[in-house]
Amino acid sequence: MLHFDSAWRFESPGSLATPVAQEFLEIIGKLALGKQQVFEHFKRYFASAYGSVASQSSNASWAYSDLQYALDEAAKNAPLCINAFYTACQELNDGPVPNHELVNRILARHEEPYRIEPPNLIRLESGQPVTRPEVPASLAQQAQDLIQESFAESQRLLAEGRFRPAVQEILWLLETVSTAFQGVSISENSSIRGKYFNTIVDELRKKNQGTALDQIFGWLKTLHGYLSAPAGGGIRHGMDLKEGVATSEGEARLYCNLITSYISYLLAEYHRLTAAPAGKA
Repeated sequence: MLHFDSAWRFESPGSLATPVAQEFLEIIGKLALGKQQVFEHFKRYFASAYGSVASQSSNASWAYSDLQYALDEAAKNAPLCINAFYTACQELNDGPVPNHELVNRILARHEEPYRIEPPNLIRLESGQPVTRPEVPASLAQQAQDLIQESFAESQRLLAEGRFRPAVQEILWLLETVSTAFQGVSISENSSIRGKYFNTIVDELRKKNQGTALDQIFGWLKTLHGYLSAPAGGGIRHGMDLKEGVATSEGEARLYCNLITSYISYLLAEYHRLTAAPAGKA
């Protein structure tokens, strides 16, 4: 049994998303292989979650139907339902069962704000989700798809509690987006010649010395440098084993939010430069 906020037992913090319950049911079906005793096993745990006692069904078909009812009732309280499913899996002595990582992936896929960190079930920090970067239509469709897919992957990793990979993914996306500026005109007689993140940002910053853009690009480089340093964020070039500190959940969310904001800003600046008439950037 998982440990969680005892208040959830008496007042539901919210119901479980229907697609999550459906995935739980599908997994149970794969585990049962038609065996009534497996349906009965899970039915007992779900019934207990909503304060009831399950009675034996007359056959496997009725056991499955009764299981569906018990799951639907338990799903009215998301954390108790998650606990019932996970605990029932761990207590099932009938072959391999899903581990907590699989359950977390299901929860993250459907944006359920819970995560299992054995022996605990925790509720994720509240807050508005990060807005997806608005990708300029002038970018090739392949580039647009890559940006959206990478952003979604970072958010999925973050929801699963894989904080360092989540920041790594969004940092990779930042560096990737910066390459869109290669060859872009920044004045009547010059264009971006750099091929890598630091040189590209340096050229953009030089063009805008003394302006807000200069400061913004400076902050961007500072964040990138810190996350790259082994004794700093330890995200890009590995973590210093003696001085490095693992990324916490709060830090990971902050980094992802900041980097996503910078990505959106870079994309807007790219759109401004590429949409402007020659010599007017």
